[in-house]
Amino acid sequence: MSSDHPKVQLSSENVAEKFAEKMRELELSAREREVAAHARSLGVGHINLKAFPIGPETLATISKAQATELHVICFLNTQTEIRIAALHPEQKEIIELAYQLGERFHANVQRYAISEESFAHAFKLYDALPDVQKIETGVRISATDFDRYTQTLSDLKALDRLLREAPVTDLVTLIIAGSVQAKSSDIHVEAEEDAILLRYRIDGILRQVATIPKERWGQLISRVKLLSGLKINVDDVPQDGRFTISLAKDRIDVRVSTLPTAYGESVVMRLLMSSSASLEFEQLGVRGRAYEALQREVGRPNGMIITTGPTGSGKTTTLYAVLNKLNDSETKIITLEDPVEYKLKGINQSQIDAAKDYTFAKGLRAILRQDPDVVMVGEIRDLETAEVAIQAALTGHLMLSTIHTNSAAGAIPRFLSMGVKPFLLAPALNAIIGQRLIRRVHADCAAPDVLTPELLARVEEIIAALPEHERTEVATKPRAFMKGNGCDTCHGTGYKGRVGIYEILTMSKDIEEVVLSGKVSEYDMQTIAQKAGMVTMAQDGILKALDGLTTVSEVFRVAE
Repeated sequence: MSSDHPKVQLSSENVAEKFAEKMRELELSAREREVAAHARSLGVGHINLKAFPIGPETLATISKAQATELHVICFLNTQTEIRIAALHPEQKEIIELAYQLGERFHANVQRYAISEESFAHAFKLYDALPDVQKIETGVRISATDFDRYTQTLSDLKALDRLLREAPVTDLVTLIIAGSVQAKSSDIHVEAEEDAILLRYRIDGILRQVATIPKERWGQLISRVKLLSGLKINVDDVPQDGRFTISLAKDRIDVRVSTLPTAYGESVVMRLLMSSSASLEFEQLGVRGRAYEALQREVGRPNGMIITTGPTGSGKTTTLYAVLNKLNDSETKIITLEDPVEYKLKGINQSQIDAAKDYTFAKGLRAILRQDPDVVMVGEIRDLETAEVAIQAALTGHLMLSTIHTNSAAGAIPRFLSMGVKPFLLAPALNAIIGQRLIRRVHADCAAPDVLTPELLARVEEIIAALPEHERTEVATKPRAFMKGNGCDTCHGTGYKGRVGIYEILTMSKDIEEVVLSGKVSEYDMQTIAQKAGMVTMAQDGILKALDGLTTVSEVFRVAE
């Protein structure tokens, strides 16, 4: 009898294990029934993924990080039909994800409820996926769709009609295509009480180009947020994002900003065309002796070149044109920007990140350890950045940057007000460029412009204050000016494109003495610079008006 006892004991253990296993199965079945009932109450499907085959590509439709955060699995993706299973399919984040997937794949997406056991079983499949994988998020604007609408838009008059007829998924594509056709720099989409206003900033001036029916607003704002990686369900705080449209011969980076307003949200999209960064130094529009002086200062191996002017005055474009001139295989160029607006080949570009305490000052210190020849810092905002930049200029580096002042003469008082030491600033500065952008007369509809006596008197006063060499040259020119009558191509404005007007302040002995005194006003600096031969922005504008490039009224609008 004793020899049979182990067999009886083993049999009892087997029975206990089988009983426990059966109870677990019953418990899991009960849970699945509960989930199925909950699914029916939500109006969604239910599935148990334990016996459902899920391929790697299907699983990768949703990233592992997103699956972990939302407790969701994609178990079917045929490109036209997508099925996702979640522990809480009723959550707004899951509903938003389903909408995103539908937009991205142009597919019909269905949500399913899933138990915790079923999710855990499917989630283990992520371990078999490659560690490094590029999961595409959001939605894209294809070059094909973009080109199709660009060709459809003969002029902006057709835009209003097309925006009412186009499918929701094509609204943003159509808006951006219209902006590119109009050579607009910014797109403003603004929710009003009765309609949505669409405005383009063309040649620096905002122009309303269409209205969008109010009922399309929710779909339009969701599409913009999907493209730029913003949260669709957040509309009470500002958000910033970006997306890129890759075309056959160009790339468009779109920077998106949303702002809560009384009737919805205001959306501004800034278009950055990669081709805009290819402007040559010679194409800037700097003329005469100012061009020769600037060319000489750019060619120096060290020192500071500063551009000044308000937002949208073309400061970054000017600096990029200088970088393009200096960019060769023998020159190490590094930039520090906020943000990187245009990608430049052969140049190392770094973007500051305040969230990670990567500031202009700290970034600049790091850059100087990279053995650069030329350094560009997007903006000098504080004393710490200014001091590091000046030290770099004094120790063998050519330093390019911007500062916010109204004129070239205002830059030196601004540096001193920051606390910069005058005996360091004076030898560090090479040149200061003050600039604005003015609209060009549209050549196709140009006609002679007859000035009023008052305007002509102001023009003569500005010409009389020119440096002697410029005044002598202008004296022989007839006072003939041009304007644009307006046509369909220039949208009736008489202008098409823009050109810069500049004042180039280069260091001289007199200016250095004033800087070293540490006490100088913008007015004093302006007077000294003009005595030294500086042509002001207003004077440069009038000279360009005499050449027929712009109108006198446009010069006075921008420069006075």
